[in-house]
Amino acid sequence: MTITSRNPHDPVDVIGEWQEASEAEVAATVDRAAAAARGWADTPAPARAAALSAVADALAERAAAVTGLVIREVGKPRSEAAGEVARGVAILRYFAQAALLPDGDTLPAASPGTLLMARRRPLGVTGLVTPWNFPVAIPLWKAAPSLAFGNATVLKPSEESSAVALMLAEILAPHLPSGVFQVVLGAGQTGRALTGHPGVAAVSFTGSVPAGHDVVARAAGRGARVQAEMGGQNASVVLADADFERAATAIAYAAMGYAGQKCTATSRIIVEDAAYAKFRDQLTSAVAGLGVLDPGQDGTLVGPVITERARDSALAAVAGSGGTVLTGGTALDAPGFYLAPTLVEEVFAPVAAVLRADSAEAAVRIANDVRYGLVTALFTQDLGRALRLADQFDAGMVRVNAPTSGVDFHAPFGGAKQSSYGPREQGQAARDFYTETRTVTIVP
Repeated sequence: MTITSRNPHDPVDVIGEWQEASEAEVAATVDRAAAAARGWADTPAPARAAALSAVADALAERAAAVTGLVIREVGKPRSEAAGEVARGVAILRYFAQAALLPDGDTLPAASPGTLLMARRRPLGVTGLVTPWNFPVAIPLWKAAPSLAFGNATVLKPSEESSAVALMLAEILAPHLPSGVFQVVLGAGQTGRALTGHPGVAAVSFTGSVPAGHDVVARAAGRGARVQAEMGGQNASVVLADADFERAATAIAYAAMGYAGQKCTATSRIIVEDAAYAKFRDQLTSAVAGLGVLDPGQDGTLVGPVITERARDSALAAVAGSGGTVLTGGTALDAPGFYLAPTLVEEVFAPVAAVLRADSAEAAVRIANDVRYGLVTALFTQDLGRALRLADQFDAGMVRVNAPTSGVDFHAPFGGAKQSSYGPREQGQAARDFYTETRTVTIVP
C-alpha cells in the first residue's frame, strides 16, 4: 500500500509518498533493534545522556525546518508548531539529565555483611505508536525516556505525519548507534505487526479508543508491558464566581486551538446556571473572533482539520446534533479542509458544547458522566472550593483557571476510565515504564 501525505491547507500539495512497511519488514526492523539493544543498554548512562543532549542541540538547530514541515504536513498553526518543536528540545534535555539519576537503591539485608541492591535495567526493544496531531512532542516524550534508560526503540507514526517522523529520525541518527532508533511507516496493519511482535518488550500507544483496545489486547496478551492514551471528552467547568473574560479566552483556545485536534481539547463547557446566559454570550464572541485559515500565517489559531473526511464527519455531527448552533457550523470557502469554529456538540474538531448546570455539584456530575476522564478544567476564584472540587472530578489531570490543554512535560500525563490504560507517561513516571527492577544479593 502507498502512503500519501497531503497538506491539509492545500491538498494539491503532496508532501510525500511511501510504501507501507510489510509484516516481514517490521520483523526485520525489530530484529535490528534487538541486535543493537544490548550494546546500547551497556553504554554508560553519561554517554547516553550526551547523545540525547546532542540530539536536542541538533533539533534546536533545525527548529525552523521542522516547524515548517509540521505546519505543512499536519496544518498546525505556526505559533503552536514552533512551540511544539521547542517542547521537543526541552523533553530531550530533560531525559538526558534523567539518564544520570541514581539507577537503583541499596537496601538493608537480613544477613550480616550482605549487599542487597535493587537496580533498574532497560527492557530491550520498545514499540511506539503515535498520532499525527503532535508529530514532534509525542514521539519524543515516548522515545526520549526509552532511549535515555537504555532501550532500542521502533517508532510507527501516523501515516498523516510520516514526513515529520522521517525528519526526526534523520536528526537522531548521527548521534545514536545503528539500529537503536528506527521508524516504520504504515497504517493499522503496520502498527499491529509492531505491537504484536514477540521481540517488542513494551508498547506505548497514543490514539483512538478502538485502536488502543486492540493494542492492549495484542501486547498485553503476549505478556508485553503496555500503556495506552486514548483521548477524552474533556470538560471545562465555569462557576458563577469565575473571571468570565479569563475563562472565555482560555476555553475558546482550549476548545478550538489547532482546530480542536488535541486529546486534551475542551469539548464540553459546563456553566453554573446563575452565570449561564452571560458566559455563553461571552464565550460565543471569543470563539467567533478566533483567527482561522493559513496555519503558516502569524496570528492563526485554528487552521484546517487534518483530512477531508475529518471535516465532513464534523459537519455531519453538527447537522445531526439537534442543538442550537451558537456560532460556526459550516465549512469555510477555502481550498483546504476548513471548518468554522463551532459551539454545539462534542466531536474531535473545532466544535464544542455549552451545557447548563444548576450548581457546582451538578457541574461535577455532568463532567463525570462520560466514559472518559483525561483532563478537566475548573474556573473559579474560590481557592477552597477549587481544592475541594478538584478531588471530585473523575480525571487523571485537573487544571484550575487554566485551559485543559498545556500540561507540563515533566509531570505525569494520563487519564482515568477509558482515557488511559497502564502506567502514566512523562516525568519520573516514564522511568517506571521503560525500566524493570532487578534485585541483586551479594553474600561475602
